[in-house]
Amino acid sequence: MTDSPKDKLTTRVKKIAGQVAGIERMLDEKRYCVDILNQISAVRSALDALGVELLTRHLENCVLGQGSDKQHDSAKPMSQQQLLDEVKTALSRFLK
Repeated sequence: MTDSPKDKLTTRVKKIAGQVAGIERMLDEKRYCVDILNQISAVRSALDALGVELLTRHLENCVLGQGSDKQHDSAKPMSQQQLLDEVKTALSRFLK
């Protein structure tokens, strides 16, 4: 049985939360700084992967799927220019 797309995203977020909690434990335990930095790097990578997945789904369902049966229930009706502007804004925020 496969998980729903929402379940997969929720699982990713929970794993990231666990990694962040692990960083807190490492700090409490006064672990070696480089080990903590490596864990921070892993969290950043996991967040980036989550962001790419969300952006991809947004493009599929809210942009390309607009007006079709694939459209997300919460997608706002927008013109092509509004959609393009929204994607540009989302990308610029994500890539900072």
